[in-house]
Amino acid sequence: MGAEISIVIPTFNRLDVLPEVLAAVEAQEGCGEFELVVVDDGSTDGTGEWLQGRSFRCPAQLLSQENAGPAAARNAGVRAACAPRVAFLGDDTVPRPGWLAAHQEAHKRLGSQAEQAVIGYTGWHPRMRLSPFLRYINEYGLQFGYRLIEDPDQVPFNFFYTSNLSLSREMLLQEPFDTRFPYAAWEDIETSYRLFCRGLRLAYEPAAVTEHDHPTDLARFAQRQEKAGYSAVVFYRLHPELAGFLGLAPEGPPPVPHKGRQWLLERLVRALQHLPVKTARWWERVLRFHYIRGLHRGWQDGAGLKDKEN
Repeated sequence: MGAEISIVIPTFNRLDVLPEVLAAVEAQEGCGEFELVVVDDGSTDGTGEWLQGRSFRCPAQLLSQENAGPAAARNAGVRAACAPRVAFLGDDTVPRPGWLAAHQEAHKRLGSQAEQAVIGYTGWHPRMRLSPFLRYINEYGLQFGYRLIEDPDQVPFNFFYTSNLSLSREMLLQEPFDTRFPYAAWEDIETSYRLFCRGLRLAYEPAAVTEHDHPTDLARFAQRQEKAGYSAVVFYRLHPELAGFLGLAPEGPPPVPHKGRQWLLERLVRALQHLPVKTARWWERVLRFHYIRGLHRGWQDGAGLKDKEN
């Protein structure tokens, strides 16, 4: 028998944690046969050389490309994969030993249909110094939002998290990730939207756990939100019917909040972010400000769409 599932990992300059991710993949328990596909997206930290010199305890394909972003790397991995189903991991999301088995069991429980996708739970890595802000963006906020899932068997398209996801390879070949997004933001959700239009369904399996080693704080996450705002304009150009969902209107983005008050609020929130104080409304206001700034930048630039290349 061939592999039941191909695990696809795009990577760029994460040699600090990638060895742990790959070791955890090889240590999966209770699952069927699988192959590993690692796509080096033009790393400059020695990742390519390290991968070529490493031996693998499972069937593995090692691909490399010039830096083109995670969407292009995922597409390359999907094209190369041999199994009928693919599972995505991030190069900084370390799977627990039963991660893959939990994905497989979820697909069996749901009928093993080609139109079914499954997301797992991505929490913070144990070595991360957790703060109320990190817990919030993971459970209720703008990174993930697991506590917002009402029905685990009927999850909306915007929970399509490629750090911990499994679905049909054939569906992704028909609707690959769009490489025209300028940042790693919204390109996975836009793919999900197109797949949902083709009949995809998404379920949540909390037993499929990965541990996310990605240090961040309010300032870095605010920068991420500005990039997300810019990419949202690209999303809107592709699917104007989702304007409200993206925070846009046909005439453009909403006004940028008052910068003076915003500056004072950010100074206060940054000072409090590592203390045991929950200031969710303030976090939301700060992050919304940067998202709207990104919307304006993308709108002013035209966020032009180049010829599609996948």
